[in-house]
Amino acid sequence: MFAPPPASPRARDIFIPSPGGDLHLRVVEPAGQAVAAYLHFHGGGWVFGSSRHQDPLLVEMADAASVAVLSVDYRLAPEHPYPAAPDDAEAAARWLAQNAGTERLVIGGESAGANLSVTTLVRLRDRHGFTGFEAANLVSGVFDLTMTPSMALWGDDNLVINTPRLEWLMDQYVEPAMRRTPDVSPIYAALDGLPPALFTIGTLDPLLDDSLLMAARWLSAGSAADLAVYAGGVHTFWYFETALARSARRKIARFFTETLAAEPA
Repeated sequence: MFAPPPASPRARDIFIPSPGGDLHLRVVEPAGQAVAAYLHFHGGGWVFGSSRHQDPLLVEMADAASVAVLSVDYRLAPEHPYPAAPDDAEAAARWLAQNAGTERLVIGGESAGANLSVTTLVRLRDRHGFTGFEAANLVSGVFDLTMTPSMALWGDDNLVINTPRLEWLMDQYVEPAMRRTPDVSPIYAALDGLPPALFTIGTLDPLLDDSLLMAARWLSAGSAADLAVYAGGVHTFWYFETALARSARRKIARFFTETLAAEPA
């Protein structure tokens, strides 16, 4: 296990109403003027993780992309299985749209957080008629809980995650009968009208096919998509202080910067 990074004095905590009670958000402002608010969902397979363990990356992204980051501590399984996490994600997105103080909004996350980002975009569009998010940063996302070939065929080779570990995480989160529903596996959702997305994935990640297939579906729905595949990248490669990770993080910051440089739709 990795020790969590130290907390940043630049991060602060706020609490907002949600279906499960007060919902914690970790907030990091950029060093300069913020041009947008970034709604972020951490990874951890819907079972592990916390926004409190993200401070160094949140600070780096805030400064590099000039965004105010709000990272959501959504409820975790197995104590709170589906639909608790997407319900909290939806509540956070609706709150941000009403209280951000800006109309410039972007969204994203890693692994399960990328899944929640897409389900949130689809829920906001379908339930509330809201399409105000301008960009989606989707890092090593899990988009098909029925298992894409790379997930199912990976086996027990333990490069951060593997097939048995993924199966265990999904068992904690949602019952098998629900796993093909679009709200659980957004690869089956209608993806029209969604914002430009950057898909970041490593070649040594069992979730490789999820990003490859989801990027293709995003494009086929008429939405802009950029697919960044990093040779040798494992599931959590973007977290580490390696040249590969720094390159991926710089590309994510450029994606936000260049997308937000355009006039709002």
